[in-house]
Amino acid sequence: MLPGPKDISDPHKELRFTRGAQASLFAMLAAICGGASIAIVILNLLLGDPIVSWWWVLAPLPTAFIFFRLSLRCIRHAYLILTPLGIEIFPFFKPHENLQVLYWSQISDAEINEHNQLVIHFNEEQTSGVVASLAPLLPVRRELLVRAIAGRMDHEWIDEDPPLEADGPQSTN
Repeated sequence: MLPGPKDISDPHKELRFTRGAQASLFAMLAAICGGASIAIVILNLLLGDPIVSWWWVLAPLPTAFIFFRLSLRCIRHAYLILTPLGIEIFPFFKPHENLQVLYWSQISDAEINEHNQLVIHFNEEQTSGVVASLAPLLPVRRELLVRAIAGRMDHEWIDEDPPLEADGPQSTN
């Protein structure tokens, strides 16, 4: 078991990725369930003789409420957080209990494969590690994650101008 998360000295330097793609799915399912309830009301009002009892209007509403709450949860809570210390992965169920914190010192290599999976390797032989699906992320956010992981793993500068070094090849000292 890994120790708990450490205090971050610069919390503004973290990147949070939420489950935006899943949130839109749950919001759509909530709208469908709410629309089914409204459709029952409209059909009963348009037809003189009600097709079903008025109690059936209430049947899809609890499901709509559950899907709406799930979509809010997916939008509000993080799925992946990139911090100066490492990567935090929050699972969908019981995220406080099953949180995985992977420190940058543990990670040998990280890549995003063609199946939209974040593959994190702990050793050079790539025999152990963690695989996290990126399907819950919106495609635009996946591109940002690819750039952030590549920048961290390759120590590349994403900006146009790399920082100036005092002891570079042009230095006269």
